[in-house]
Amino acid sequence: MNSSLINRILTTDNSLGSLALRLPAGIIFTAHGAQKLFGSFGGYGLEGTGQWMASTGLEPGYLMALGAGSAEFLGGIALLVGLLVRPASVVLAFTMLVAIFAVHASNGLFMSNNGYEFALSLLAISVALAVNGAGALSLDRHLSQAQKFGTAQDTHF
Repeated sequence: MNSSLINRILTTDNSLGSLALRLPAGIIFTAHGAQKLFGSFGGYGLEGTGQWMASTGLEPGYLMALGAGSAEFLGGIALLVGLLVRPASVVLAFTMLVAIFAVHASNGLFMSNNGYEFALSLLAISVALAVNGAGALSLDRHLSQAQKFGTAQDTHF
């Protein structure tokens, strides 16, 4: 992978705005992924989630549950630690689009009717992080600074 692509993926500012989005979204995504994958927090695990997804038309249900659960769980962890936030956010945004259009849109906006307002909020956070990067206190910020320093140092020799 060339260093220009790595720089574009990791580069971020030192703002706390992205941190304020990353932490709660990371907790929410990780918990929802754990429900789907492991049955944690009252979830149904892969088997139960897969059966439910199949009943909504998302086939094959088990693989869809594995994909959505993995995206949410691993993407949520990526947000929490601030590592590869841009690509993780793109995957999470796509996952939320599928949730909105395949499950929630027909129920209207409001959560009280199993609507799409919560997924829409998570979609907005994911898109913002994909655009802005991880921000302050992130591994992406640390790695991009180290790479810049390493690149500058290499040119002196």
